[in-house]
Amino acid sequence: MTGHLALLIYRALLPVLFLIAFPGWVVKMRRRGGYGTALNERIGLYFGAAAFEPSGAIHLHAVSVGETMLALKLLKAWAAEKPGARFVLATGTATGHHLATSAAVPGLRVTYAPLDFPWMIRRYLNRFEPERLVLIEGEVWPNLLRIAENRGVRVDLANARTSPRSARRLLKFAPALRPFFSKLSSVCIQEEEHRALWQALGIAPENIHLTGSLKFDPESAPVPAPDSAFAEKLAAFGNNRPVVLAASTFPGEEEMLARAIREADPNALPVIVPRHAERRGEVSQALSHAGFSVTLRSSFSQPASSSPQAFVIDTTGELATWTAHADAVIIGKSFLSTGGQNPAEAILARKPLILGPHMDNFQPLARHLLEKGGALPAHDTHSLTLAVRAALDPRCAVDLTDKALHVLSAHNGATRRHLSVLQHARPSA
Repeated sequence: MTGHLALLIYRALLPVLFLIAFPGWVVKMRRRGGYGTALNERIGLYFGAAAFEPSGAIHLHAVSVGETMLALKLLKAWAAEKPGARFVLATGTATGHHLATSAAVPGLRVTYAPLDFPWMIRRYLNRFEPERLVLIEGEVWPNLLRIAENRGVRVDLANARTSPRSARRLLKFAPALRPFFSKLSSVCIQEEEHRALWQALGIAPENIHLTGSLKFDPESAPVPAPDSAFAEKLAAFGNNRPVVLAASTFPGEEEMLARAIREADPNALPVIVPRHAERRGEVSQALSHAGFSVTLRSSFSQPASSSPQAFVIDTTGELATWTAHADAVIIGKSFLSTGGQNPAEAILARKPLILGPHMDNFQPLARHLLEKGGALPAHDTHSLTLAVRAALDPRCAVDLTDKALHVLSAHNGATRRHLSVLQHARPSA
């Protein structure tokens, strides 16, 4: 398939896909407080004089919350190496926009990334006149790439990520995708085994750079630290209780995980951190029906003396600190949902890990952890109960965390290597 034909098909399908996705997007924005956060920028409409925009800046595109966190990490390191450089961070969700603005990075302009309609892309590029675009992980959009190339704007892909499922899909449609992906100036891959995929997508071998993962780089990631105020809240549930953290859970997982924790050790306290805090009512109801006395972090009061208890963290931005107080961590979105969540924070905090069977978005790291004995696998309530019991054993915990840190060390220096590539220097080893 020629690039021209592929582009025509894409442009024909894009409005249809937009109309299908639009109602769900509106609901999410309403639920997550997106209204009133310059959503007009998402469709290329801007208020205020363009003369006040940071023309010629380095633009990072990070649609999801996770990508926004990586973009912030990268641009902070970049700004430290290149004082005076100007940055624009374009996000795709209200939560990501809030995260980026809350970071209060001096001089950073936070905007919404335009949808991939040609007229929206042109308005975005006309307004900001970026020096270059850096796409984070998977934000590769055909119209953006084509129009940027026509204007001589360099586009790089940082922390390129592909799950096994998406890799199969990309290879299947490689002939149609190659005309678009080949416009990338460089691609920073996380694992050597990903190189062949990007070559098949049209990236010249010399433009593919093995950097490791920004997400897993121990060198540039702060180690989660405990906090006395958090410790006081946990102490309110009783002293000497093992804390088992279920991190970034998705619908249906909370009840299953809490039951397994209780079965593994009746004295253990399940600390449930839903991926989306606005699900607090749904999560509380599910845990109550399972026989737990539920305490919410957002409306904390002295927990009821009745047992069993569950502590639900329905506030945002605190996962790292709660991880520091855990005795074991279960990774959410890996049991009843698919994709998994980032295990690096728990590894850096030296917390024994338990992974469900669906860690697709964090392969091959998850596979390496299991192969090297750096995490415990679980696939149902029974195996999860056994895994929690093992993780709470001090000798097993030390062995797990030592091996997990060894696996993670392969990504040490990934941020430095990314900057070497993006600043046109040869990446260091």
